[in-house]
Amino acid sequence: AQASMLTVAVVQMSSGPNRRENVARAIELTDRAANTGASIIALPETFDYRGDGLDLREVAEPLPGSTLEPLTALARNRRVWILTGSIHESDPAGGRPFNTSVLISPQGELVAKYRKIHLFDIAIGDRSVTESAKYQSGSDAVYADAAGVRVGLTICYDMRFPELYRILADAGVDVVFIPSSFTAPTGEAHWEVLLRARAIENQCFVVAPGQAGTGAGGIATYGNSMVVDPWGRILARAHDEREAIITAQMNLDEMEDIRRRLPALHNRKTALIR
Repeated sequence: AQASMLTVAVVQMSSGPNRRENVARAIELTDRAANTGASIIALPETFDYRGDGLDLREVAEPLPGSTLEPLTALARNRRVWILTGSIHESDPAGGRPFNTSVLISPQGELVAKYRKIHLFDIAIGDRSVTESAKYQSGSDAVYADAAGVRVGLTICYDMRFPELYRILADAGVDVVFIPSSFTAPTGEAHWEVLLRARAIENQCFVVAPGQAGTGAGGIATYGNSMVVDPWGRILARAHDEREAIITAQMNLDEMEDIRRRLPALHNRKTALIR
């Protein structure tokens, strides 16, 4: 029988251009997060590197690689699940790297790997971000079983594409991860409302670790890492500017109760979907 309460810890970081420092910091914060008694610890997007290296192939590496190896050891030592936000995964064929999220089990195994599907190509004021010039996109929705629940892996900009989350909901996902490095202007406008919407419409928990501080291209990121329940309530939230560790207890019985009382996923008419 699954445990009715599951504790998650979310690590908010402010990663910079020094990969070694970022990884050391991630290990330190993850280790500290393990002291909270959390079963799952989640890191933000691109926790390994946020800089203006024009060719990200220079920081990308195969999996597990030097970035993930210390985290697999930590998962084993502390007996926790770790969602490694995302890192730069090199393409075996030598192309642009993938922005990849990995789930590590308490045995130190890489249980699931998700390559970011939706790349962020936008203009904000006088700044623009063109991820497709630096990364190649993945093509598969990914979910796995962890700590007695089914979890879905997504990254940042994905959250604007509800069809991906509905695919995960159809696969029976209970918790969706959305590690992010969300820009401050779009974050202020849309971060909270989109996270809560994804939780409400799919009747699942949303765990969204964010980056704070200045990211690549000198663009400020929003922080505000969050855990949201299936009713849309914010269970925990970090501030906007600094590193932080936040924890939340996810009540799985309550999630089942919400799904029973408001069976929206069963009530939908699939005939409308082309």
